[in-house]
Amino acid sequence: MSKVLEAKQAVVGEIAGKLNAAASVVVVDYRGLTVSQLTDLRKELREAGVEFKVYKNSMTRRATETAGLEGLNEHLTGPNAIAFSNEDVVAPAKIINNFAKKNDKLEIKAGVIEGVIASKEDVKALAELPSRDGLLSMLLSVLQAPMRNLALITKAVAEQKEEQEEQGA
Repeated sequence: MSKVLEAKQAVVGEIAGKLNAAASVVVVDYRGLTVSQLTDLRKELREAGVEFKVYKNSMTRRATETAGLEGLNEHLTGPNAIAFSNEDVVAPAKIINNFAKKNDKLEIKAGVIEGVIASKEDVKALAELPSRDGLLSMLLSVLQAPMRNLALITKAVAEQKEEQEEQGA
């Protein structure tokens, strides 16, 4: 086997591994963005622990077949970049969607959310969700509400009894 073929197979294996390991993937068309805009986007994604890479479409197509994500292939036309997040499902969608709102040249094409192909509408809907920490804080608030209400009622009853005792004395 030639070294070129081995190198290509290694890249396909790398992409397939990233697709399988990722909690979410977002495919974008970055045509028209300046180098500084791309650098800013990469920096923002990197700070959130998201990897952002450009691969040849032919290799990415082979990798999607290996990973069982062939549905992504119809979106792999023209220059594409792929954002991979292994931890936070929402982060790449949120960052890219916010960036696309400011830079209309960046176009979300599709994605993969926990192993399922997602349309650009799905990716944008995911981007509108609060972050994982935000969702956890909302859940915690909901769980604490009954205890807080019980404490307030108990306090009100105690204050009412104190008032009655003071008036009766």
